[in-house]
Amino acid sequence: MTAVHEELLRELQDFSKTAFAATSLMERISQRLHEKLTRYNWVGFYLVDNEDPNVLVVGPFVGSFTPNRRIPLSAGLCGAAARTGKTVVVDDVAKDPRYLPGSSLVHSEMVVPIFVKNRLVGEFDVESYFPNTFTTTEQKFVQSCADVVAKYMARG
Repeated sequence: MTAVHEELLRELQDFSKTAFAATSLMERISQRLHEKLTRYNWVGFYLVDNEDPNVLVVGPFVGSFTPNRRIPLSAGLCGAAARTGKTVVVDDVAKDPRYLPGSSLVHSEMVVPIFVKNRLVGEFDVESYFPNTFTTTEQKFVQSCADVVAKYMARG
């Protein structure tokens, strides 16, 4: 990770110790990554719907467009991450038939599933207006941010 990544991660880990709710932690993560990392143009979370566990609903996010409000676990890059339990990184969403468009400006996307006690609880989604944004270094950093949320939620 870069020095900026390490500094942000420390800040977010410290905040997680005093956050009053998981949503406030997700809001802080979304805001800080959007502010500090210029190629992170949409940063947010999708959470498993309490009413229908086969659907993700948009949670806290920061970005210049309104995302898909509900995503079935069987659809899109979010669905692919949920089904495989693994991070999905797409360098050019126009070339991936799984992509559910949220904005025509998006060129690359990374989705990290979040598990608590082996159960999918949500996903951390980062989208960029630039192709090839999510290097291995970026992927490790975003996964570390998702882990901060998973650890917080596991405490509760």
